[in-house]
Amino acid sequence: MDEFLKENYSLLTYCVELLPVIVGLMLFKKYKKSPAKFIIYFLCFALFVDLIGSYPQVLKANDLFYLIEGTLIEQNYWWFHFFWWCGLSFFVYFINYKVIRNIKLRAIIRYAYYFYLLQVALALIFRFEYLFAPDERVIKIASLWIVLLSIIVYFFEVLTSNRIVHFYKSIYFYFNATIFVWVLIMVPLDFFETYFNTKDWNYVFFKWKIYLGLNIFLYLTMTFALLYSRPEKE
Repeated sequence: MDEFLKENYSLLTYCVELLPVIVGLMLFKKYKKSPAKFIIYFLCFALFVDLIGSYPQVLKANDLFYLIEGTLIEQNYWWFHFFWWCGLSFFVYFINYKVIRNIKLRAIIRYAYYFYLLQVALALIFRFEYLFAPDERVIKIASLWIVLLSIIVYFFEVLTSNRIVHFYKSIYFYFNATIFVWVLIMVPLDFFETYFNTKDWNYVFFKWKIYLGLNIFLYLTMTFALLYSRPEKE
């Protein structure tokens, strides 16, 4: 099992990520007049980020790694720290901002997001070198709190409105619920990224299994949500 995972981990991940993208694009007409179309954009973005983020492996496979060897971008930590975590934060905030109807609640997450952007800007200015290191913390923690806040505000509005009656039919419920579980497990694991190396294959396989399981949970749930849900009437 471990050897199979070692040889096919990336392929399995891309296949799992590609499934909801294909389904989303096929059903785009169904959602194009609702904020749910941004969920499809997010799924495409997630696949794009993972594909581009594999550039070290691609360069090594084609004997071109010398082009980035010894540079700040030799490892892909910077790519995922900035594009994945900041991109995830933007999509979760923006989708929920579009879906939430209460003006006060919309204002809460809007100003919270402005504060998040300030945190990211300060981190890039004063901790720029950490962007390229596996133990970067500020952007991940900042992304965690804005994502959780946006999701909690969404759930609060649903629980205090008549939308609770049909919550199980809403694609936004499945989107927020799966992202909520995903980040709560993924972010703590990322704090141990410095131990993720081939000197300890047991840990590498352990982390790969958790990552793959989380991705299967996230992307299969989103595939189901796209097929099952209906656009909510504004």
